[in-house]
Amino acid sequence: MMDAMPRQFAARRGLSLAYQGKTLLSLIDPIGQAERAVDAKPKLSRTLYFCPSPLYGYGLERLLEQIDPDSAVLGVETDGKLMDLSLHNLTPFLAAHPRFRLVRTQDPASLCTFVRDTWGSRVFRRVSRVRLNGGWQLAPDLYDALEEALRKDMATGWGNAMTLVKLGRRYITNALRNLAHIPRSRNIKALSYGSQGVLVLGAGPSLDSLLPALIRHFGGLLAEEKRPFRIICVDTALQALRSWNIKPDLAVALESQHWNLRDFIGLRSWNIPAAMDLSALPATADVLGTKPYLFFTPWTQLRLFDRLGVAGLLPAALPPLGSVGLTAVSLARTLTQGPVITGGIDFSFFPDAFHARSTPGHEERLRLQNRIHPLIRGDTAYRRGSRQARSKSGVLVRTDTVMQNYRDLFEREFSQDAQISDIIGSGLPLGSRLLDMAEGFRLLAESPPPPPPDAETAPAIQPPESRIINSAERFRPRTSLPAMDAAAFIRRERETLERLRDMLTGTRAVQGPELEWLLDEMDYLWAHFPECAATEGRRPPASDISFLKRVRVEIDPAVKILNQDLAALAALI
Repeated sequence: MMDAMPRQFAARRGLSLAYQGKTLLSLIDPIGQAERAVDAKPKLSRTLYFCPSPLYGYGLERLLEQIDPDSAVLGVETDGKLMDLSLHNLTPFLAAHPRFRLVRTQDPASLCTFVRDTWGSRVFRRVSRVRLNGGWQLAPDLYDALEEALRKDMATGWGNAMTLVKLGRRYITNALRNLAHIPRSRNIKALSYGSQGVLVLGAGPSLDSLLPALIRHFGGLLAEEKRPFRIICVDTALQALRSWNIKPDLAVALESQHWNLRDFIGLRSWNIPAAMDLSALPATADVLGTKPYLFFTPWTQLRLFDRLGVAGLLPAALPPLGSVGLTAVSLARTLTQGPVITGGIDFSFFPDAFHARSTPGHEERLRLQNRIHPLIRGDTAYRRGSRQARSKSGVLVRTDTVMQNYRDLFEREFSQDAQISDIIGSGLPLGSRLLDMAEGFRLLAESPPPPPPDAETAPAIQPPESRIINSAERFRPRTSLPAMDAAAFIRRERETLERLRDMLTGTRAVQGPELEWLLDEMDYLWAHFPECAATEGRRPPASDISFLKRVRVEIDPAVKILNQDLAALAALI
């Protein structure tokens, strides 16, 4: 008979428990069983020990006594009745211990948030499972999913740290240079597509079948002035769209390095509006010949962003998703209340095609093809870390760890949003509702008529808070951005940098509190240092001479960029 309520009974040492037809603890020595499991577990530094269904808590105190001071123990329960039992039997030692937490949840995302809020980001390097009893057997798949979510979240955090070390200096350099573009940019918050459907296009190989199908289905209605829906594409897809004479309504640029400039070759006369990240390559703002729409993805926490917000200069923010395809989808759902249909966002490739035809990467592979360099290159198609996978349409494709991680992030971010659907193709399943081309085209064709020509200058429909990050309600709304305001902000920024430089070079008296304050305010000078990126913005003390010397090296290039910004803005004042 199934036990509807937990039923406890005495064992030779401690208590045993029966629940839902299972005996969850040893009938002989449940305490000794848990302690033996603890003793057999390797103890590693900076480890989060994941204990599913701790029940009476046997073994937890022993585990806390054995682990390193930089590790912690997380008890997780998914059942309400068992959670009440654990809370009732929690010892004062466990209840007060700073490195132990007990939480009840069935939601992986909530568990990851709980761990970050409790101990901070990038504190632990690994997750280690410790089963102290049989409680986990009541929901083994759920506990596995919770543990795997913690592992992936931890890996994502450390991956972000590595990205910050590698590209953080480039991001802030671009952001400082793009300050001069802010007065000339257009406000993405003023752009709205109403209830029109939006087709978001990546540059994956599945785009090759999608674009001709679009032309066959819509014919003359695909012309920009007649189209009943909008098209947002990633920058890499522009050349492929141009080859079919399909003009998008918006191109999204995220790349911080020069690689994406070839995506725009020959397209200046096409007059495509571009939405670019504040950290994107500054040349992107000019290469298409139109005023860009600026947005902002906070790649890390910097006080510069707060100052920009207070000054009314910070563009609208989008979640930092790392992929231009994901960012395009995130942007699309802030701009429309209608359906968002994705296509060409594959996160997979074929041995002879990494991108759609006519894209710069594919064209380069064709140009370089010869007897020595065939179209199918084993060193790239079958490189270490790549593997075979099955696509949405059932065909076998190739992917790798990075692409798979982006696919997983897409699913976590968008799969629960009923507004977003995905067209079946040769890409990996994204977790969103799947549509065949005919159904996707039907939804797009049923969009309401296009708004009048001046609608893009009208106030936008405010999206839900979860879709666009307004990190401080105190920030003044960005209505107009005269060059004078931007220039005044840049001058203040330059003066602060010069004060810090004078202190570090000895030309200004070092005031302890002021030096600490200046280092904190100018955190973009050191946020990419390895020891700072690994701790998410925590820096060494001002007494660390090596740290101060490295900060000093970063100041002059930043001052030079700000002077260039002022020279560029002088023509607008």
